Amino acid sequence: MVAATFDPENPTLAAEQCRDVLAAVIETLASYVFPEVATRLQQELRDRIQSQGYDDVTHSEQLAERLTLELQKSSGDRQLRVHFSPQPLPDLAPDRIPSPAELAAERDRSSQRNFDVNRVERLQGNVGYLELYGFEPPEFVGDVLAAAFTFLAHTQALIIDLRHNRGGSPGTVALLCSYLLPPYPATHLNDLYWRPNDSTHQWWTVPHLSAPRYLDRPVYLLTSGETFSAAEEFAYNLQVLKRVTLVGEHTAGGAHPGQGYRLSDHFWMFVPVGRSINPITGTHWGETGLVPEVKVPKEIALLSAHRIALQGILDTQPDGARFRELQRSLLLVERDLNTRRAELISQIKRPGSQSLITED
Repeated sequence: MVAATFDPENPTLAAEQCRDVLAAVIETLASYVFPEVATRLQQELRDRIQSQGYDDVTHSEQLAERLTLELQKSSGDRQLRVHFSPQPLPDLAPDRIPSPAELAAERDRSSQRNFDVNRVERLQGNVGYLELYGFEPPEFVGDVLAAAFTFLAHTQALIIDLRHNRGGSPGTVALLCSYLLPPYPATHLNDLYWRPNDSTHQWWTVPHLSAPRYLDRPVYLLTSGETFSAAEEFAYNLQVLKRVTLVGEHTAGGAHPGQGYRLSDHFWMFVPVGRSINPITGTHWGETGLVPEVKVPKEIALLSAHRIALQGILDTQPDGARFRELQRSLLLVERDLNTRRAELISQIKRPGSQSLITED
């Protein structure tokens, strides 16, 4: 791979450096998951170079931003992206095996975020709540998820918040799905096809877990426009299996796992090199994103799901002290939901936008 030099004290980009990066992008696109799209993108770049389409680019960040916009517009793939780093980049070879020291450092950084398990709570009415900011590798997050499901084991409904989740490990997607599905028979969740070696990896639920499974109770997943990649796979797997109800907003649509490729000392590129194939639908969510069963703005998704969960528990609860406790909890949540909905309405200036906060 060619290597363009860069002076951090001088962010301007020389014409030769620009040409080196463009040549590296063209070369790297050969790994893109869809060969026919890759060929078209490569030719479009060559045509723009030939017509001096990048002669006005004088800054490194400008080049990265322009390439990202052009590649995403032409391919329709929001995951295809060029990045600029002021600091020299390490070796990003896809087949490179991290050293034990690097893995330990990565785990330490992840532990400082509690492996992206952000909150675990018991909400009013005995409804569980689990907020995940990402899907860290199972060898990192496995014990924390087990602790979370041990805590949530006796709740009567569960809300999993993916509104700020940008994805991560497919292994953890399978692990988390396993907590919500029976151990036998194993459930085929998803296939990932990888173009570089023309292979397909099947993902199934696992038979043994370190905490109780969460079965025979409703599960609600909160989504937003930020919900992306592996977080969408988790939601899609379970939505197709009719195990969950999605509450919130249409998701981003990222169904193509990929790898980072080093273009130069200061440029790198994320290239989707695989695609998801659901064993039931035979396709994925990449072109459309996920459509929630209950469409509400992300700001009221938690309160909306909490209200639905409480109403569901209440409908199966015989009259008595517990029934009256649930009624009180439901009234409090509905009050908070109405207040938040009114605040959102007051913030909306466009005529006719009020319908956006009406639950379907």
